[in-house]
Amino acid sequence: MLSIQALNQFYGESHTLWDLDLEVPEGQCTCIMGRNGVGKTTLLQCIMGLLPVASGRMVYRDMDLSKQSAEKRAGLGIGYVPQGRQIFPLLTVEENLRIGLPARPDRKRDIPPFIFELFPVLKEMMGRRGGDLSGGQQQQLAIGRALGIDPKLLILDEPTEGIQPNIVAEIGDIIRKLNRELGLTVILVEQKLPFARRVADRFCILDRGRAVAKGLMEELDEKLVREYLTV
Repeated sequence: MLSIQALNQFYGESHTLWDLDLEVPEGQCTCIMGRNGVGKTTLLQCIMGLLPVASGRMVYRDMDLSKQSAEKRAGLGIGYVPQGRQIFPLLTVEENLRIGLPARPDRKRDIPPFIFELFPVLKEMMGRRGGDLSGGQQQQLAIGRALGIDPKLLILDEPTEGIQPNIVAEIGDIIRKLNRELGLTVILVEQKLPFARRVADRFCILDRGRAVAKGLMEELDEKLVREYLTV
């Protein structure tokens, strides 16, 4: 579904992504892993068009993604849940869920009912301001907002960060359901190894902006964990 080839990115004079290659198969969950500061969020922001790339190709469903503006990528079927959730705290839950609907290619303006099936708490809190929700509820709102555009590819940047354990387990269940029952392709950035092993089919480890290891999740052995993931 997404093929990234020889991707390079710079912050000023700092070379942050180095000739990075990544294949994201359709219908699978691919986990981007690595210690803090190795380029994981930078990679996601390049995919979303929020950061410019210096060279390389990003091909999404046979389309050169690098030629599409950031504003158009949601309409192409790419949903994004950024690190820290970034909901609109002064808008209500309903307003947050509706904000992405204009990007839907089918032009539907109703909140998809399945979002409330996945996250019943959001239906109960439609009139509450986003900033009044707990961290776990805000994360559910952020995922629901991304699902509202009817994505074919869902990108999640550390969805378990700062979330209570029971909600972490629930979010894991939902990712598995979206991926394995509904066929949604998922790119996940995650540092919690047990969570990543539970939900992902494949992994790609970054170190200093380079992809140093990748494969099926069951191929992620203790040697790789010690070398690239242990803090």
